[in-house]
Amino acid sequence: MTEFVTRFHDADIVGILDTRLKEDVLKAYPGQEAAEEDDLMDCLIRIATATGDQFVFIIDEWDAICREFKSGTTAMDRYVNWLLRMFKGVNASNVFAGVYMTGILPVKKYKTESALNNFIEYSMVEPVDMARYFGFTKEEVHTLAEKHGMDFDELVKWYDGYQIGDEPSIFNPNSVMQALRSRRCRSFWASTGAFDAVANYIHMNFEGLKDDVIKMLAGGRGKVNTTKFQNDMSIVRSRDDVLTVLIHLGYLSYNWRKKECYIPNLEVEGEMSNAVETTDWTNVVKALQESEELLQATLDGDCKAVAQGIDVAHDENTSILSYNNENSLACVLSIAYFYARNDYVIHRELATGKGFADLVLIPRKNVDSPAIVLELKYNRDADSAIDQILRRQYPAKVSQYTGDLLLVGINYDRESKTHECQIQRWEMVGE
Repeated sequence: MTEFVTRFHDADIVGILDTRLKEDVLKAYPGQEAAEEDDLMDCLIRIATATGDQFVFIIDEWDAICREFKSGTTAMDRYVNWLLRMFKGVNASNVFAGVYMTGILPVKKYKTESALNNFIEYSMVEPVDMARYFGFTKEEVHTLAEKHGMDFDELVKWYDGYQIGDEPSIFNPNSVMQALRSRRCRSFWASTGAFDAVANYIHMNFEGLKDDVIKMLAGGRGKVNTTKFQNDMSIVRSRDDVLTVLIHLGYLSYNWRKKECYIPNLEVEGEMSNAVETTDWTNVVKALQESEELLQATLDGDCKAVAQGIDVAHDENTSILSYNNENSLACVLSIAYFYARNDYVIHRELATGKGFADLVLIPRKNVDSPAIVLELKYNRDADSAIDQILRRQYPAKVSQYTGDLLLVGINYDRESKTHECQIQRWEMVGE
């Protein structure tokens, strides 16, 4: 359908489609005749009645017309009516042995019901028992990595992370295959219509959307109600609609049990970051761009530069994030250290009692950099944060790590609204 849509752009696209298919069918059944006014379904009914044959109808990218023509246009209305005529009428079960349609979106909803509610739909939100076939499983990718001599951990970092139904670990299959062919991992998402749509949806900036996107870029999750979306990309009216579209497009993963969405992997994270950079969220864009400098300052042991960098990240996010609880501080710090995700696996640890959240950065495989443990204090001092790291004998996330370790203590002074920082290098020795 995508190829067909690129050739025919006018409102009569459905009429052209029906005529072309009718001609093909009549060529396959030369003994059958059709009246001039007969449409495709009339021809199929005549053939099925005369021969007893049934058909299997396959549409690849069934929703291409829906994405090209907006809801309410003549072409869109004709297409929906054509689908109903073909597959919802009383003769459909006699004519068709089966109908198989693939696409990004489930069938469009009218009010609360699908236009084709006699279909079984398998989607990113409701995969039912087909979840493992939406992509590659971890076992399949591990086998491919061994066969082609690729680093499995790198493939995990770049392309894993989709939770589809009850499948906890699904990889983007197209990106995995392209990585195997090119012998390296990188983003293979083409900056085409899908990317433009994501940027446009983020630009809508419905209430709460900006907060959710920032939290997800920082490794967090956002609540989403997927039931309101009408399965029409031209009808997007709320943050829930935007997030649901991004789930169907593969820019977000969805945990159906918790009703939460999140960015699944490094590939998508980069594309989402690129989309954010096209918005007018100048403070967020600036924080993302400055995160590389903050990481380097941390590795260099430049306490003053680190404190100033976190000051900037704090100031630029206070308009959307409260700075009086652990989750908010962890989110601000995760944005501040966003660039570190290229070389580190970032873990957020919540301290007990009145303390704030810790951030633990573990270097990825083949990265020659020290692990980093950040401990935060509120109205205390940075030295006490370092002391707490030592008393706790390091977070559990680094207990098996035997390389160098940077202990970073950060204190936030509420009165001056500034941070101070202390950095201590610690050499960990494996047993």
